[in-house]
Amino acid sequence: MDKSMFYHLQDAEIYFKPLNMEDAEAIHSYTSNENVSRFIGWKLMKTLEDTRSHIENMIKRDTEGTHLHASIVLKSTDAIIGTAMIFSFDEKANHAEIGYVLHQDYWGKGYGTRTIALMNDFAFKALNLHKLHARVISANIASARILEKNGFEREGRLKDYYVIDNTYCDSLLFGKFKAR
Repeated sequence: MDKSMFYHLQDAEIYFKPLNMEDAEAIHSYTSNENVSRFIGWKLMKTLEDTRSHIENMIKRDTEGTHLHASIVLKSTDAIIGTAMIFSFDEKANHAEIGYVLHQDYWGKGYGTRTIALMNDFAFKALNLHKLHARVISANIASARILEKNGFEREGRLKDYYVIDNTYCDSLLFGKFKAR
């Protein structure tokens, strides 16, 4: 299974590229945003050093082969607008989890839908996975819609799964099978 193609996915408006430390300031612009962090499993990155450490951890996981992380880049400006990820690979069951985070300035413009579409295509065609799944904080209605637009079905709810700002939040579970 050639996972390296993940770092070169693209469509008409966005492309993926490997994470690197030179992009720490651009990545920090959304990892340090409270509105973004309340919808993802990452803690708020208060300092640029926090973000650098987070990037190092993501790169380490990529190197170990347990995760795929890529920067999402807007073709028209070459601005980094988010991070895409595939992780929790289960080789026996042949499935993995997907996730993404977008800078708040790029919400509601279709980039999340495009990101999920690129990951779907890659996971089912290049990796030949049987199933993808995703977890979304129940308050993140926009992300749930993006998954549904890409053919994911809601499969369940985990009560009090996340703690965000000292408040328990439910997680919605979504899944999608490879077309047969």
